[in-house]
Amino acid sequence: MQASSNSDVEKSLVEMSGLDFLIALLTGKSGSGDVTTRGLALRENPQLIVLLTTLLAAFVGCLFVFWRRFAGQKPARPSEAPRPLILRDDPDVDLDPGKKKVTILFGTQTGTAEGFAKALAEEAKARYDKATFKVVDLDDYAADDEEYEDKLKKETLVILTLATYGDGEPTDNAARFYKWFTEGKEETDKWLEHLSYAVFGLGNRQYEHFNKVAKVVDEKLNEQGAKRLVPVGLGDDDQCIEDDFGAWKELLWPELDQLLRDEDDAPVASYTAAVPEYRLVVHDSKATVLEDRLFTVANGNALFDIHHPCRCNVAVQRELHMPSSDRSCIHLEFDIGGTGLMYETGDHVGVYAENCIETIEEAGVLLGQPLDLVFSIHADNEDGTALGCSVPPPFPGPCTLRTALACYADLLNPPRKAALVALAAHASDPNEADRLRFLSSPAGKDEYSQWVVGNQRSLLEVMAEFPSARPPLGVFFAAVAPRLQPRYYSISSSPRFASSRIHVTCAVVYGPSPTGRIHMGVCSTWMKRAAPLEKSHDCSWAPIFVRQSNFKLPMNSLTPIVMIGPGTGLAPFRGFLQERLALKEEGVELGTAVLFFGCRNRKMDFIYEEELKNFVDQGVLTELVVAFSCEGPQKDYVQHKMMEKAAYLWDVISENGYIYVCGDAKGMARDVHRTLHTIAQEQGQLDSTQAEAAVKKLQTEGRYLRDVW
Repeated sequence: MQASSNSDVEKSLVEMSGLDFLIALLTGKSGSGDVTTRGLALRENPQLIVLLTTLLAAFVGCLFVFWRRFAGQKPARPSEAPRPLILRDDPDVDLDPGKKKVTILFGTQTGTAEGFAKALAEEAKARYDKATFKVVDLDDYAADDEEYEDKLKKETLVILTLATYGDGEPTDNAARFYKWFTEGKEETDKWLEHLSYAVFGLGNRQYEHFNKVAKVVDEKLNEQGAKRLVPVGLGDDDQCIEDDFGAWKELLWPELDQLLRDEDDAPVASYTAAVPEYRLVVHDSKATVLEDRLFTVANGNALFDIHHPCRCNVAVQRELHMPSSDRSCIHLEFDIGGTGLMYETGDHVGVYAENCIETIEEAGVLLGQPLDLVFSIHADNEDGTALGCSVPPPFPGPCTLRTALACYADLLNPPRKAALVALAAHASDPNEADRLRFLSSPAGKDEYSQWVVGNQRSLLEVMAEFPSARPPLGVFFAAVAPRLQPRYYSISSSPRFASSRIHVTCAVVYGPSPTGRIHMGVCSTWMKRAAPLEKSHDCSWAPIFVRQSNFKLPMNSLTPIVMIGPGTGLAPFRGFLQERLALKEEGVELGTAVLFFGCRNRKMDFIYEEELKNFVDQGVLTELVVAFSCEGPQKDYVQHKMMEKAAYLWDVISENGYIYVCGDAKGMARDVHRTLHTIAQEQGQLDSTQAEAAVKKLQTEGRYLRDVW
């Protein structure tokens, strides 16, 4: 009878789900009768007791996880999805213990700093056979702050190539290291005395904070006791940054000779860098082509970033200028609904656009290749051994040449000298080859600066001037055409207002270059021609991602703010005002907000005019001050309007208010900075040094924020 009773209980348990059975135990009832009898039987069956205990533990665990996930959840950005497992390249793997170790770290945004780091390593390997060189991405160098410190304590010789972008900011892959090293690292007396180092910076002298990141890291390393081998290199992309890098290397070699060579070593042989080349494989036209899947990332818990963008449709596209305007400005909305892509007010969106069809067709002709050619490129030989090209291919394959040129090749920027060297190596006309080599040489520095950079000759224009230079596709994508980079835009919406959309406000780049060529911006032209979902089911789409920014509204909604943004510099402030409107509708009290906006003419390019006036009417914007530069006999810009309201601006500064500036770094932002300096002098009755200190204090306190390009 006992066995029969246990069998009945087991059968009943099988028929009930684990959750139903637990509920039945708690209530004392089940759909088939009282559970008490079964409970008595359970006490005499230890296997079933174990099963029940396991089910109960699992159930409680699920409840706990559910509670932890949803309890107290904030309405802002949700918890970041776990990063996918990345097998990092260990810098200490495969290093010969008998050789001196040199680590080359890079912080790059467009790939130039990485290219310099790898080129330096290749040349150094040829010079110093008793040393090993390892090139490491700063983001991959350490998993956390503690590991950064541990790794640096083990280094004896480090070389860094560090780019600065935006308003003196580190690149995305160097941001974590820079924040730790300059802010989070606890001061320790001379903890890097064992380390020798050299830093080369990549920047643009047109920007106020020229090479700030490299300068700061160089200074900090020296303060912590590290030995500076050579002065920090200040590469200027406004001229020829390759020449700057070459000159800096010539200073570096003698110092490295002292550390890495012995007296009896053979003299250093002259070094000529090999032209990088991928292995090319041509496929049958019927091969599976990765056309639309190149950028696609699975939705859900994927973490979207520059390397893993999210495919998003264009939902809305419209012209913001009036028909009388001879320019164009596009309002575009990406549909991010259901993708898992999130943003906050003030963030940036990176957009991978495509080259226009005219550019693609011209490139195909210059390369002498059909656009329907299906091919793939590889950084290794057929047997798996590495090729000389140290940079991974820019795209998976196979794909058509049309797709490769559209999505991955930068065809419209002036070519760097290394590209001219590669073209010279594949020019069948000796005169053309000599001319290309001269332009890329130190002797041709001035002519390169004028003929290529000064005249803004695109890569395609240069190739057209040297028609015999037809590099193979493996060389073209490895050494001639850099990878097409994403374009960044200040997001012009707030997720409180448009949670499923990212708005972009884009000035279309279109006009003659110094050579007479009509230059069309890659991304702005794509946006100008984009077909939105509201007009076509076959709508345009692009891979996009969000880059976080510190350009945020004050935590205290009562803090007074001043926003200065002419033209498309209005973009983030439109998001700010949408955010303030949402807060107001929730009953939050707001402080004063004044916007200084500028355009040419109210009848041509006063973008979002009705929206801005509505923000004033709704009490979200206290005052709208507009400068029209082309309506009167004299130019009237935002800085002139600022001087007219100098007393008010000084009051805002004195009352712990915030000043925001967005727009052109080379012109407007500089003029606004000078104007703030003048206001501090006149209204605060300060001398020039005190005024500059007052403006600097605003910046260090985070109350003077700039989103400039």
